[in-house]
Amino acid sequence: MKDKKMPIQKKEPRAESSIIAALDIGSSKICCFIAEVKSPAAGRAAQNILGAGRAANIEVIGIGHQASKGVKSGTIIDLRAAETAVAHAVEAAELMARSKLQDRPIKSVFINVPGMHTLPHPLSVDVRISGHEVAEKDVKNALSHSRSVVVPGKEELIHVIPAGYSIDSTRGIREPRGMIGQTLGVNITAITGLAPALRHLSAVAAQNNLEIDGFCSTPYASGLASSVGDELQLGCTVIDIGGGTTSIAVFFEGKVVYSAAIPVGGIHVTNDLARGLLTSVADAERIKTLYGNAHATGIDNGEMIDVPPMGEEEHDQPNYVPRSFITSIIQPRIEETFELVRAKLVDSGISQIAGRRAILTGGASQLPGLCDIGQLILDKKIRLGKPRSIKGLAEATGGPAFSTTVGLLAYAAEHADEIPSVASGRTFNLPGPLNSPMLQKVTHWLKENW
Repeated sequence: MKDKKMPIQKKEPRAESSIIAALDIGSSKICCFIAEVKSPAAGRAAQNILGAGRAANIEVIGIGHQASKGVKSGTIIDLRAAETAVAHAVEAAELMARSKLQDRPIKSVFINVPGMHTLPHPLSVDVRISGHEVAEKDVKNALSHSRSVVVPGKEELIHVIPAGYSIDSTRGIREPRGMIGQTLGVNITAITGLAPALRHLSAVAAQNNLEIDGFCSTPYASGLASSVGDELQLGCTVIDIGGGTTSIAVFFEGKVVYSAAIPVGGIHVTNDLARGLLTSVADAERIKTLYGNAHATGIDNGEMIDVPPMGEEEHDQPNYVPRSFITSIIQPRIEETFELVRAKLVDSGISQIAGRRAILTGGASQLPGLCDIGQLILDKKIRLGKPRSIKGLAEATGGPAFSTTVGLLAYAAEHADEIPSVASGRTFNLPGPLNSPMLQKVTHWLKENW
């Protein structure tokens, strides 16, 4: 199915181009986006580490998605089923992008890691510079200390995100290189992934002859895609409600400082409806989509909804229930979800940094009334976040359900320096195909062109 590796082609200095692919393996859908990235060659890769990343010219050239199989609550439970579903999504994206790919298959992807399988580790590292100018090697030496958070056999490092610098007693420094002092301090958010989950994702990719360029935490990717203006700089909580899980990321000063997840998502709402209405899961999903509301309204009492009974071959007799009854099933689950999110934020001690701004995204976030419930429980100003507008993104794939996939492209194009081996200048003990020549090619491309 796959043959030769696709080389990264060098073009004119002012417009470097590269093909990247993002693979979102979720509980309800599997999606693959292929994009062409053109970025100005001026500047340094280090700028991606220091700021919120430099916007790249991203054009989507291939889209493929289908219903997920073999994945439950963000965990792969059937490798064969997941491998097949991924193959179909990737092949559809390759077919759409065949002219740009010159009929060659993609050879590597960036993959999301569900929040259920990631752990944040705040670190503070001091490096002696003894009166010399801060050099690139000093920064990389500080970032390499993030390796200490990895528990062999249990966790693998997937992000090294410098959250701030200081020199001696001066804090709030954005660009330390070239400055002089005795001690360089770096605040780092290191995010690790649970090794078994990463190895399962690697196995699914490898079975489809795909190498992994890098992993990215799901809520981090969603935040990169759905934020606007200064939201991430001023402090913001991103809540990604997916099919099987709800992921949380807190951003401050443009950097992710906390991430977590709870094992509740849109599928749980659908199952509640199926049980409460005595109907099939498929019919419950249709009813949720057409008539669901997380917040009771005055007009619900008078409207009657026909619910197909489960097990009946022919639905001859109407089975009407008030629309308000459907809302009464949905609302407790939504309230529970936001209460669990609030508990995560309070228990972590991150509530003050998170501020009062929140972005709601993910496929299950489109339920009417969701923002109203969230604002009451979280005491935050909440808006529905759609993925950033990028060239080539179809209208059907421009909704909140595709925030993670678009965010993976943004991460690959603008934040690749946060991949551990690129950030620290070392190759970490990453699982399976990650410790591959493709990752080294990414590193080489960044050094040469940024």
